[in-house]
Amino acid sequence: MAMTADGKIATANRSVTSFGSRRDLEHLYELRATADAIMAGARTIEETHAKLGTGGARFQRLRLKNGLAAGAVRVVVSGACSIDPGSAIFRHPVAPLIVLTTGRASARRLKRVRELCDEVLVCGERELDFDFALRHLRRKWNVNRLLCEGGGELNDTLFRAGLVDEMHLTICPVLCGGIDAPTIADGVGAAHLRNAAAFELESSRRVRDEMYFVFRRRPRR
Repeated sequence: MAMTADGKIATANRSVTSFGSRRDLEHLYELRATADAIMAGARTIEETHAKLGTGGARFQRLRLKNGLAAGAVRVVVSGACSIDPGSAIFRHPVAPLIVLTTGRASARRLKRVRELCDEVLVCGERELDFDFALRHLRRKWNVNRLLCEGGGELNDTLFRAGLVDEMHLTICPVLCGGIDAPTIADGVGAAHLRNAAAFELESSRRVRDEMYFVFRRRPRR
């Protein structure tokens, strides 16, 4: 995730969702080149017009060098399967596309989305069961390393479930403000500090005006 210095991942009206440098974008593509699959929430996909591709021939070669398939499996999370069928991700069949949803999705929406992607997986009645989903992705699609690119509500769910092993965070030199501006972990959150996701700083570096951090999940003691 890339965020502003005041912890936002978009402006208050969500009209601007990208404020990192070209180097930060290259960093994102480098991370994609290490993953078997890339995951994002439906709102993030629609707001950023994301296709979850490799980023071009240079990064595709890096994937192959890393012993991975030419394109990462793409995973979209939509609890009600309400993702717009006109989204860019459906128009660019660069790699397998899977939609994770729940029993809240109507039969009509399921049918419509199934026609556009490789698999629609219903995992959970009301809330998405990520333990089940991740086991399925490993078993059927050989996903061992999954890169999640947000948004905040999806991140929050993964943090609370203890499913995030590593976090790459870029801090950009801009402040957006706004009480309604999204952060890297929106949603339910932790009511008590003892329930917060705990990490340890593995590395930090400065590239011009941006800071790049890598955190790893703190081992349980």
